[in-house]
Order: sequence, then structure tokens, then C-alpha cells
Amino acid sequence: QIQLVESGGGLVQPGGSLRISCATSGFALEYYAIGWFRRSPGKEREGVSCITSQGYRSDADAVKGRFTIARENAKNLVHLQMDNLKPEDSGVYYCAAVWGGNSRCLSVLEYDMWGQGTQVTVSS
Repeated sequence: QIQLVESGGGLVQPGGSLRISCATSGFALEYYAIGWFRRSPGKEREGVSCITSQGYRSDADAVKGRFTIARENAKNLVHLQMDNLKPEDSGVYYCAAVWGGNSRCLSVLEYDMWGQGTQVTVSS
């Protein structure tokens, strides 16, 4: 059974850090691209960071220099390290998977497997 399960969300103060993780099962992670997406109140789901099976990475302009995506294929995990968090980073964060991946890996339309999401709230 294919599953993606996000964890690590929570409440953090502005300027703080948080690492969220995506645990995968039911498929060979090494052959798949993983994307992190978020949905903030009143906004469409948007791409945050992604990494393809070949290691190509892409970050949204809003998070460049602050967020880092990394994969641990042997542990079936993909992490998103989020530093210098801002209130506008708040939202539900989802991980998604698709075989291979390409330079369009920040697009919601590229993915066919999704997790249920984890809430991240940045507030003082």
C-alpha cells in the first residue's frame, strides 16, 4: 500500500526553525521525485521545495535561502528543514511523490501521490 505520512509540524515563533518529514512506503523512494507543498488560508496549494530522483532541487522564491529539502532513500524519508520562519510560512504542508520528476517538480500538476498534511503555524 502506497503511503506518504508527514510529521513534525507545530507552533514556532517567527525567526525559529522546524524540520518536517515525509515517511514513504509502498514504493522505491530512490526512483521518485518528492515535492513539498503548502496551503495557507485563502490561498491555493503552492509548491515550496522539491527534489527529483536524480537530485535536482528547486525552491520557491519565497523560501530560497531559508528552506532545505533532503532525502534519505535508505530510510524512505524526505525532510524539509525550515529556518528563519515567517508568519506567512504558516499553513498545512503536504508531501507528494511522482516517478522520476523533472524541472517542473514544483508544480502541483506533476504529482499523483499525496500525504494528508501537517500543520505549521508561525506566530508569536
